[in-house]
Amino acid sequence: MPYVLILHEVESYPAWKLIFDQAADIRKQAGEISYQLFRHDTDANSIVHFSQWSSLDGARRFFESPELVEIRTRAGVKAPHFLYLDEIEQGVL
Repeated sequence: MPYVLILHEVESYPAWKLIFDQAADIRKQAGEISYQLFRHDTDANSIVHFSQWSSLDGARRFFESPELVEIRTRAGVKAPHFLYLDEIEQGVL
């Protein structure tokens, strides 16, 4: 299963979250299946977005699109770091 892990700092989590939520439909149309959001325990503006995708190629096209670059700018995202991942194992202990 393909996943994307994004590490980024935002100017303001509430402002970023509003735009993130508004982009739900375009994320779904691009192939995002599910997501989880995390933040650093001492910095509410240091965000991790972990999401499952229908394909890594679709995720790359989406995140590298001019539309998404503009949305990230509006949302106050600073220097996002993307990791495109293929799951090799999952377990429960």
